Amino acid sequence: MASKVPAAAQTLQILALLSHIDVPISAARIQAELGLPRSTTYHLLTVMRDAGFVTYLPDTRTYGLGLAAYSMASAYTTQQPLVRATAKHARELAKLVGGSAHVGRLVGGEVVYLLEERSPRGVSLITDVGVRLPAAATASGRAMLAQLPAAELKALYGVVGHGSYREWLAPITEAKHRGWGSESEEVSPGQESLAVAVVDHMGRPAAALAVTFRVGSLDKNRVDEVIEQLQSRAAMLESALFGR
Repeated sequence: MASKVPAAAQTLQILALLSHIDVPISAARIQAELGLPRSTTYHLLTVMRDAGFVTYLPDTRTYGLGLAAYSMASAYTTQQPLVRATAKHARELAKLVGGSAHVGRLVGGEVVYLLEERSPRGVSLITDVGVRLPAAATASGRAMLAQLPAAELKALYGVVGHGSYREWLAPITEAKHRGWGSESEEVSPGQESLAVAVVDHMGRPAAALAVTFRVGSLDKNRVDEVIEQLQSRAAMLESALFGR
């Protein structure tokens, strides 16, 4: 049955398409995928952009979900592309450190773990799939929080923070300056973690790629190598998923 409000139906089709593809795409592809008239496609995208539901990337002439649309995206459409794209990286990183590698997303003041890969030498950790931990206490959370604007961090602290704001913010600020987050024995005794954020087309933290290994098992040169691997693999994911 045809919709009595075609513009509304077409708008929802565009949002659903962008949510399921989860990467910025051109107006021409949107038009082709949905079978919409060219003028209708551009008109709707302009309205949606002005309202914040889509964002336009002039360098690539593509459109992606805007901030206003993020609350509408389901867990499936946002998480599954990340899991598929990061699985191989996580396996290789776990082998590199002789421990575990995991992928997490920032949800409010928590990190939700979507994937964990463990090497034969890796120990069982609490960062299993589906586990939620306070973001500010984890390497993954610190790496992602470091990508947020100061005003947003201040507001988040008001909801989930403990102790003084300066103490809560210190490891996040350190992660911002270094470009990677870390923690040592704050989550699991005898284990330390390193993490790098994967940033989406809006400049927002889409996920974090992290490794956990036994304290003292890697010398400084090896740690530097692991950080370089995390950063290069995060950049690959940003390019593959978000066209950055």
